[in-house]
Amino acid sequence: MKDLIHPVLDIANLKKAAYADIRIVRRRIEEIMVKNGKIDALTRDEDYGFGIRVLYQGAWGFAASSTVTKGEMEKALDRAWRIARASSRVKDKEVRWAPVPPIIESYRTPATIDPFSISPDRKVRLLLESEEILRRNPKVKVSEAFMGVYDTEKTFASTDGSFIEQKIVECGAGISATAIEGSEVQVRSYPNSFRGNFATRGYEWIEGLGLKDHAERVAEEAVQLLSAKPCPSGTTTLILDGSQLALQVHESIGHPIELDRILGTEASYAGTSFLSLEQVGKFRYGSELVNVTADATVPGGLGTFGFDDEGTRAQRVSIISRGILTDLLTSRETAHLLGKESNGTMRADGWNRIPLIRMTNINLEPGQWTLEGMIADTEDGLFLSTNRSWSIDDKRINFQFGTEIGWEIKKGKLGDMVKNPTYTGITPRFWGSCDAIANRDHWQMWGTPNCGKGEPGQVAHVGHGTAPARFRNVRVGLMK
Repeated sequence: MKDLIHPVLDIANLKKAAYADIRIVRRRIEEIMVKNGKIDALTRDEDYGFGIRVLYQGAWGFAASSTVTKGEMEKALDRAWRIARASSRVKDKEVRWAPVPPIIESYRTPATIDPFSISPDRKVRLLLESEEILRRNPKVKVSEAFMGVYDTEKTFASTDGSFIEQKIVECGAGISATAIEGSEVQVRSYPNSFRGNFATRGYEWIEGLGLKDHAERVAEEAVQLLSAKPCPSGTTTLILDGSQLALQVHESIGHPIELDRILGTEASYAGTSFLSLEQVGKFRYGSELVNVTADATVPGGLGTFGFDDEGTRAQRVSIISRGILTDLLTSRETAHLLGKESNGTMRADGWNRIPLIRMTNINLEPGQWTLEGMIADTEDGLFLSTNRSWSIDDKRINFQFGTEIGWEIKKGKLGDMVKNPTYTGITPRFWGSCDAIANRDHWQMWGTPNCGKGEPGQVAHVGHGTAPARFRNVRVGLMK
């Protein structure tokens, strides 16, 4: 690869480019969906190509190709250089790009079992056996099981002198039961909704999920929801389980802290942010219990890697400390606005897309409570689990979420199950109402493999570490 890449970067220097980088990406994907006793989909795909960025006279150019040869790279470099040169004539402001020391390293996901070494037959059998348990309940009318495994090999090189090779393995799985009676439809999922839970681990992760062990409970809860009482309406105390809290973090913290949203360079896909640069170090985002980190080094996190797509090393940085906003997600181009260096969040969805600021693992750090103690300490409220729907405005401040299931809390004990629970809030007010977070024993990573951003749209794999947490004075149910 070095013999292929370095002569092309030499040409970039001869063209007097301020900077250039090349990313070569090979990605393999295998996804299997089983539905109602049949294989609904089995997809295997492989993608291979490269992208070149060129910075010339304060403007960017980008070109890509699926033909990975020296000649094609030289042509792509020339296209990117000509795009940058044309862009430089109409730019509003110059890109500020500080050089960094070169990095020559490699990174590999610590996977015990290569998921691509497991035969499709074995994977299908696990899904069919798990899904069959769901169907044993006669009121379950739709039973589904999903598995996805992903393998990405990246080679990155830049005119800074960096040369980085990475191999990232990801996989995950999940099951879902839909119970129907008359006009009533209820869904329960495991280990999370929207296809399951995912991690940067090998096939041992899928085996450890225990899909078959949880299938009977999932089906029973879906059926129980058919006759459960509706979620009450009003203002109450809310305890969210870790999976729902992961999405709450994603939508109301993760996206607003992306600096390109704040600057307005990302707007057309899901909006901008209610935050501003001036609020860093001053703005109270939540209560003193709320501590949030962006940590691309967490073992197994779906947002874990060795280096981002600008060659910046993976990092753990404080984003919210004791409720105060302390940092944002930045790139080499934007970090200077905060007087800092990039915290390594630039990633692209494949070889033919430019890197964008993306979440890594945005984690709510654990507190001191046990979940049992938190419930026992709650006189009246709701415990909600597993996301079913979400909505948040273009500034990421007004939101409404729905979960698959909930339980009433009465005098410190879990009570009746409730169906169709929803809650709504305003981001800083909601996080300001957090008065208890469960401890490290309850804390776990949740993988989100479908985070969309950019135009053309890009999908990123990100993670969130959370433990159940309690929030006071939250509006729930139907709003009048």
